Amino acid sequence: MNGSMVSQKSATESSLKDAEPDYEVVVIGAGVGGIYQIKRLTDLGVNATVLEGDADLGGTWYRNRYPGARFDSESFTYGYSWDQEVLDEWHWKEMFSPQPETLKYLNFVADKFGLREHMQFNCHVEKMIFDENGCTWSLYLKDGREITSRFVMTAIGLLSVPTLPRIDGIDDYAGEAFHTFNWPKDPIDLKGKRVAVIGTGATAIQLIPEVAKEAEHLTIFQRRANWAAPLNNSEISEKEMAEIRDRYDEIFATCARTPGGFEHEPDRRGFYSVPEEERRELWDRLYDGPGFGIWLQNFVEIFMDEDANAEFSEYIAERIRGRVDDPVLAEKLIPKDHGFGIQRVPLETNYFETYNRDNVSFVDGSEQPIQRITESGIETSENHYEFDVIVYATGFDAFTGAFDKIDIRGVDGQSLREKWAEGPVTYLGLLVNGFPNLLMISGPQTAATNFPRGAELAVNWATELLEHVWSSGNGRIEATAAGEQSWFDHVMKMYEPFLLRKAQSWITGYNSNLDGHEYGKTRYNIYNGGGPKYADRLQQEAQDGYEGIDIG
Repeated sequence: MNGSMVSQKSATESSLKDAEPDYEVVVIGAGVGGIYQIKRLTDLGVNATVLEGDADLGGTWYRNRYPGARFDSESFTYGYSWDQEVLDEWHWKEMFSPQPETLKYLNFVADKFGLREHMQFNCHVEKMIFDENGCTWSLYLKDGREITSRFVMTAIGLLSVPTLPRIDGIDDYAGEAFHTFNWPKDPIDLKGKRVAVIGTGATAIQLIPEVAKEAEHLTIFQRRANWAAPLNNSEISEKEMAEIRDRYDEIFATCARTPGGFEHEPDRRGFYSVPEEERRELWDRLYDGPGFGIWLQNFVEIFMDEDANAEFSEYIAERIRGRVDDPVLAEKLIPKDHGFGIQRVPLETNYFETYNRDNVSFVDGSEQPIQRITESGIETSENHYEFDVIVYATGFDAFTGAFDKIDIRGVDGQSLREKWAEGPVTYLGLLVNGFPNLLMISGPQTAATNFPRGAELAVNWATELLEHVWSSGNGRIEATAAGEQSWFDHVMKMYEPFLLRKAQSWITGYNSNLDGHEYGKTRYNIYNGGGPKYADRLQQEAQDGYEGIDIG
């Protein structure tokens, strides 16, 4: 009897091991990273598919359709670099592309290479379980299907799980209300409407000036003041686009050597070696220039030295005071709890001037915090405000939130959500010990760079790793425990020189709307060493034969 059972069990294990999965690779997410990843896989003839939870491709640029949504990267540094025909054919119309045009671009790329046929939409992955016997992943979808795959590659985004504020009565409100991430697909007519925007972070800073132009009255509820600098957007003429095409090689080479993956290179002359008058001349030029120049073309010391940062922050504060008519209100819009540039800087168009409009009101949450949402509006500690529309610009469960939405179970059933409860732990931001055959594109603890530049780097490296595995006849990869710990220690160490470590920032895991994301409880979400150092580390890993990865 026992012998028969052992024989039957062996036969079952053998059949599981020999059974071919539905796919060799499943990619989760059809945004910027997922589109390029499926392109690389289909070029190799790999049996692969993309599972996308939304009704169409685009990721961030499909979902974030709120008024004012656009790049803060120069368009020509954000687009893909890997196909010459795309570079030759696509004309970026603005220096910083708006959401509709960006979504059009991603569809253009997908359609040009027939990638849509490899994508499945409205496919929400609810659970993933690794089967050690078959060395495969089983993915369980919301529609009831189960899909098996040898490898899973996540391209699920850093900011794809919105968070609502923890305010009583949200469900009591009878009017129209939504998070910016869930902005309705059909246009909303705000004319004649009383609109509330809760939050003054990066999204709100783009949204508020546009809503103010249309709404009868806009009331802004600020929880914490945020620094912001002018975007200084402009149209790109045919002549300018031709010049950009002529220097694409130079553009992408510059992006590859700068810490942030932009054309903006830091000023390395030394903050204190440059006279104060010259520092201010530089800042005037950068403030009036486009994009992240004011942040990333600045002196390196502003990121690391308290005094240098304080001097520069006061300069930005002066510029804000010069743009807001009410001096008392101007001071409320200037952060007092952190300096400029120690966390990601929102870029704006007429944001501060919007507060000068007659149809705009401002409520400072530090003076009259919101008590509850009522059936007709918002009640603070001092007043009740009635609204037709409430917009929540209240941030995201950044970096790990999209992973937490999926019940991911690795070796011996261990939960990724539980492993990352105190913050992510990875190997190179791409693999996780205990979760074989799982690769993360632009996952936590990769370099914080211009997103597509980092995504392309990750896709290329991960694809080459898989090619190495396939060519050697293997089918299993897993980060070693020692490799993972070594990388995590290095990631932590790279926080030490930067003032970022003190910020109440989503980058360090702060989110008042989430348990376990309190200020002072750092989550090491990014690699602070910059793009070039990170790229060198990935290259070294490959050259050393993937020493931090068990391949079998």
